[in-house]
Amino acid sequence: MKIYIIVGSIREGRVAIKIADWLYKQIKQLGFSTVDVEIIDLKVWDLPFFAGKNSPATGIYDQPKQQDWADKITLGDAFIFVTPEYNHGYSPVLKNALDYIYKEWQGKPAAFVSYGGTNGSRSIDQLKQVCTFIGMIDSNAVIEIRDIFSRTKDYTFEGNEFDNKAIQSVIHKLIQYANA
Repeated sequence: MKIYIIVGSIREGRVAIKIADWLYKQIKQLGFSTVDVEIIDLKVWDLPFFAGKNSPATGIYDQPKQQDWADKITLGDAFIFVTPEYNHGYSPVLKNALDYIYKEWQGKPAAFVSYGGTNGSRSIDQLKQVCTFIGMIDSNAVIEIRDIFSRTKDYTFEGNEFDNKAIQSVIHKLIQYANA
């Protein structure tokens, strides 16, 4: 099973990449023999702002990087979205990545990790609505990270015992829904 951790922030000094690295390491340490995990960094992908005349729901992909993005997402069986909370919502770069394609997301389970105001709960609420609309399966696997700014003063993020324990639950739920 291929799980992609999608880093939903491209800002300088971003925390999302630190959280994605922590998730990756923790998932690897769990030792699931059937789980392959990969970080997809939207900063590296650098998807142009979607401005195509054809809705991605049509399946006509004629925008720069659109087919490459579709090919990559097709290979994923489940997704963990890591997003900050910006102005009570999730990041625009993540919204663009979701909107860039359509059918490739359908029927695949999603989990959500967020931080910021109210520990990211409002960004997760909005992100869940969009993921449900595009046909993803809401696994109800959520990690809302508390005290993010006091926990990321250096170049890494270390989860506390509750965060680390939650990862195991997230992976079990993604496996369950991907195999349903």
